[in-house]
Amino acid sequence: MMKRTIIGCILMQVLCIALGYGQERDLVKYVNTLQGTDSEWSLSYGNTYPTVGLPFAVHFFSAQTGKNGDGWKYTYKAETIRGFQQVHQCSPWMGDYAVFSLMPAMGRLTVGEEERALPFSHDKEIAKPHYYSVKFDNGILAEVSPVERGAHMRFSFNGPEKAYLILDGFLKESRVEIIPHERKIVGYVNNGRFVPENFKNYFEMVFDQDFTSYGTWENKGNTIAAGSTERQGEGAGAYLEFKAGSRVQVKIASSYISAAQASLNMERELGASKNLEATKAKAFHIWNSLLNRISVEGGTESQMATFYSCMFRANLFSRKFYELDQQNNPYYFSPYDGKVHAGYMYTDNGFWDTFRAQFPLSNILHPQMQGRYMQSLIDAQRQAGFFPTWSNPGMSGVMIGNHAISLLADAWAKGIRSFHADSALRAYYHEATNKGFWGGSNGREGWKDYFTKGYIPYGQIHESTAKTLEYAYDDFCAYQLAKMSGNTFYEHIFARQMFNYVHVFDTESGFMRGRLANGQWREAFDPVEWGGPFTEANAWQYTWSVMHDINGLINLLGGEQRFNAKLDSFFTMEPRINYGSYKQEIHEMREMLLAKMGQYAHGNQPTQHVPYLYNFSGQPWKAQQRARIVMDQLYNATEKGYPGDEDQGQMSSWYVLSALGIYSVCPGTDQYVFGSPAFQRAELKLANGKKFIVVAKNNNERNVYIQSAKLNGVPYDKNYIRYQDIMNGGTLEFVMGEMPNKQRGIGRASRPFSLSELP
Repeated sequence: MMKRTIIGCILMQVLCIALGYGQERDLVKYVNTLQGTDSEWSLSYGNTYPTVGLPFAVHFFSAQTGKNGDGWKYTYKAETIRGFQQVHQCSPWMGDYAVFSLMPAMGRLTVGEEERALPFSHDKEIAKPHYYSVKFDNGILAEVSPVERGAHMRFSFNGPEKAYLILDGFLKESRVEIIPHERKIVGYVNNGRFVPENFKNYFEMVFDQDFTSYGTWENKGNTIAAGSTERQGEGAGAYLEFKAGSRVQVKIASSYISAAQASLNMERELGASKNLEATKAKAFHIWNSLLNRISVEGGTESQMATFYSCMFRANLFSRKFYELDQQNNPYYFSPYDGKVHAGYMYTDNGFWDTFRAQFPLSNILHPQMQGRYMQSLIDAQRQAGFFPTWSNPGMSGVMIGNHAISLLADAWAKGIRSFHADSALRAYYHEATNKGFWGGSNGREGWKDYFTKGYIPYGQIHESTAKTLEYAYDDFCAYQLAKMSGNTFYEHIFARQMFNYVHVFDTESGFMRGRLANGQWREAFDPVEWGGPFTEANAWQYTWSVMHDINGLINLLGGEQRFNAKLDSFFTMEPRINYGSYKQEIHEMREMLLAKMGQYAHGNQPTQHVPYLYNFSGQPWKAQQRARIVMDQLYNATEKGYPGDEDQGQMSSWYVLSALGIYSVCPGTDQYVFGSPAFQRAELKLANGKKFIVVAKNNNERNVYIQSAKLNGVPYDKNYIRYQDIMNGGTLEFVMGEMPNKQRGIGRASRPFSLSELP
C-alpha cells in the first residue's frame, strides 16, 4: 500500500510538471533572427545580424558574411559566409569588440577570410535565438547554440577530404595556444575601439576530437606556421585538422577578467552539456520561458511572428558585463577604468535610442535587473567621471543628450529604488555643468550658454537646437528625481532649466529653430532641411521633442486646434527633403520617403512618440489609428522587417509596447499612454507572480478604435495607465470598433502627464 501511495505521488508530480510545461506554448518558432538583416550603409531595414545568444548575455554569436571589421557583419544579400563570430556589436555604426571567429574548411587549407569563405543559401539556414545552422553548398553543416558566456558549436564534415577548423583572431593583438593532448585552444583577443589599454577577452575552446595536425597563422599576410602551438601579435590565429568526415563539437567560453575565470565559465555553463543538443535544449527553454512572459492571442500568424521576433530583440541589450566568482558573487572588469570591481555591470547601449521604449519595457519585465542596472550606472560614473551615453563597451560619447538621468528617473518613478537618488543627482549635476573628453554627449556641450541664455547658440555647437531640447527633457528627469526623493536643492536648480525648450521655439514660423548667440533666428529657414541645428532630422521632426510638457507645446502652437492641425499635416504632407548640412541623402531620409507618412520618420528615434500625442490634445482616436498604421505598414518579421535601425531593442520595444496598446511618451513618469492593441488578448506574467491582461474585444484590422475601456471591471476614461496598475495585476479591457468614439478620453482629466496647464 505504501509503495502504491509513493508511486501515485510521483506520477501526480510528473503529471503536474508536464501540465506546467504544457501551458508554455512554443513561441520560439515565431522568431526569425534574420529580421532586419537586408540592410546596408545607404538603407537600413534594421541593421541587425542573426544573433545567437541568451537574453542580455555577456556574449552573442553570429554568422559572418562581411570582412573583419565591417560593421555590416551579416547582410542578407551576401552569398558566402567567412566565419562564425563571437560578437557584441550593438550597432554597425559603432563596430564590434572582443571578436574572434571559427570557420570550417574542407580539402585544401585556406586561412584568409576571402579565400576560406563558403557559398550558402538561405533555404538551408535556420536562424533562431537558441540555435543557428547552415549547410554550405559543399555539404559542411555548421551549428551554434549559446550559453551566457560562451557557445557550443558543431561542424559536420562529409566525404574523404581533409577537415579543418580555422580560428581567426580578428583585428589588433591576439594570442593563441594550442594544447593538443587536452584537445584545447586558449588565448585572448583585445580588439575594440572604446576599450581600456589593458582590455583582454580570454577564451577557452575544448574540442571532442583529436587533432591530426595543427598550426598557427596571422591574418595580415595569411602566413602559416605548421606544427606551431603558440602565436601572439596582430591577428594571430590557429588551425586544426581532424579526420575526414568528422563531426566535431567545440565548447567555447570567454572572460574579461582572466583565463581562470574563462575556465570557470566553461565548467559552469557548458560542463554538463554532453552534446550540442543539450545546450540547444537549455537555450530553447530560457528563450521560450521569456517569450511566454507575454502571451498574445487573436492576431494573424504574420503578427505573431512580428511580435515575437521583436520581443526577442527587445531582450538582448543592454548586455551583462559581469561574471561570477568561485563563490558566485558578481564582479567585473570595468570598461571604464580597466580595473576589477565587485558588483554588476551592463553595457552596449545608446541611451539616445533606448530611453524611449526599451528601458520602460524592461522596467515592466525585468525590475530586478533594472535595479542592478541603475546602480551600475552610478558605478560607471564614479569610474569614468561621467555617465555613459553610448557604451561599447566603454565610453564613446556618441549621439546627444545626457539620458542616463532618464533611466534613473524612470526607474525611481516606477518604484525601482536600488540606488541613492542623491548620488545620482550629484553625478548628473556634474554632467550638466561640465564637458567630458569623449564625444558630444560626454558631459554637456555648450552648458554655460544653456544655463545663462537658456539655449545653445547655433554656429558655436553642432546640432544646437536638438541638444537644447534633449537637455531640457533630461533636466526635467533630474527635477522629477529630486522632487520624488525630497531633494529640494536639485529640484530648484532644474525647475527652471526644464523649460528651456521655449527659447528655441519661433512663434512666427511655428517651429523649433536654430538660434544665434545674439538671440536672432538662423536665416533661410526651411522646416524640412535636415541637419544644421538638428540631429539626423529636421524642424518638422524635432518640434515635437518636448515629451515632458506637451501642454506647453500646445500653448506655444496656439492651442489644441492648431496643434492637432499641425499633427495632421505632419503625417499627411508631402515627404519632401532638403539635404541641408548632410549634403546628400542619408539612410534616415530614404527610410522616411519609403514609409510614405509625410514627415514622420519612424526609422529614427526623435519622432517615435509623436503618433501618441493626440492623447494630449483631445483627439485620442487619431493616436489609435496612427499607432496601428505604423505597426501594420512598417514592421514585419522578414529580412526587411524594420523601417530603420533597430538600435539595441528600441525599435522592437516600440512595437512590443504598441502591440499591447501602450507607449511610454515621457519616461521619468509612471505613465504609459494608450494607442491601439494589435491583438485580441495579451497576458503578461509579471516577475512578482501576478498577471496583467489586456483584452481588446472585437479587435481586427478594421476595428482599431477604442469604444470604451475598463480597468479591473471599472469604467476607465483615461488615455493612459500607471505602472503600478500594471504591476499590481488585473485586466485592462477595451471594446474596439471600426469608427472612432469621439467622446471617450477627451476631457482634461483623461489626458496624460504634462508640466504645464492648458488655458
